[in-house]
Amino acid sequence: MNFIDRLIEEVDRKKSHICVGLDPRLNQIPGEIRDWAKDKYGATIEGATKAIEVFNRGIIDAVKGYVPAVKPQIAFYEQYGYLGIRAYEETVAYAKDQGLLLVGDAKRNDIGSTAEAYAKGHLGKAEFWGDYIESKADSLTITPYLGSDGIEPFLKRCKEFDRGVFILVKTSNPSSGELQDLTLEGGEKVYQKLARLVNMWGESLVGERGYSSVGAVVGATYPQEAKVLREIMRNNYFLVPGYGAQGGGGEDVVPTFNDNGYGALVNSSRGIIFAYQKEGYSDDYKEAAKESVIAMRDDINNALAKAGKLSWDL
Repeated sequence: MNFIDRLIEEVDRKKSHICVGLDPRLNQIPGEIRDWAKDKYGATIEGATKAIEVFNRGIIDAVKGYVPAVKPQIAFYEQYGYLGIRAYEETVAYAKDQGLLLVGDAKRNDIGSTAEAYAKGHLGKAEFWGDYIESKADSLTITPYLGSDGIEPFLKRCKEFDRGVFILVKTSNPSSGELQDLTLEGGEKVYQKLARLVNMWGESLVGERGYSSVGAVVGATYPQEAKVLREIMRNNYFLVPGYGAQGGGGEDVVPTFNDNGYGALVNSSRGIIFAYQKEGYSDDYKEAAKESVIAMRDDINNALAKAGKLSWDL
């Protein structure tokens, strides 16, 4: 089984296509957690990162029965230096211990030996003095701007360690079209060209369920473009940001799925982890995250059922 086979197995078991983004913002973490951290560690960076770790464990505990995967965005950890990286690694390890698949949202890439080092660190093994450290992440977001020689080191680790990648194709941000929507000679858009490359890069990594471990990032905020991209990338799984806080809803993500009801892992971050701050949800952040995940699951499943794409009974 490749990475996507394992993902689909969890999707079927939990009847959920949701990925929860673990993007902690210190000022939105519940006051009782921040107060505990400041009392124990002082108003220090260590205190901030310990608060993040505790908060993330609570979110993971709340959602683990309802989602197949979580996605920590490494920028929210890197901003706190080496202690932030420790918090990221602790979060990854805890999510894995709880049986969740892990998407490392680091958007890495470079050329030559640098891409090789990124691939070792995030998807494979990094050697030192006859020993090695192995990444716990199941998959990684990467950027394609450097071309195939920057992609190959990551594909190599996907094959060797049964990991996956999600390559940026059509992102959810408002200005994505400044580059991604440019028209190439022959009339094709840049994002369509990228989709054909992703399809080609993933041909040798198709698993038992018919999907490659080489996937694509396709935003929920561009459903018409997603429909075009799904036609090009039939065998590539989509990581779909943009649901919830960025404006996407259940009907918006339907075009990212194949007709068989698979093909997309839909991410929500702020809308779930900070649901306790929204009207209509519990004041307890863990209970609110659970409520939000269930509502999102039902929204997506109902939209898929309406479109004739749901692969199980409601």
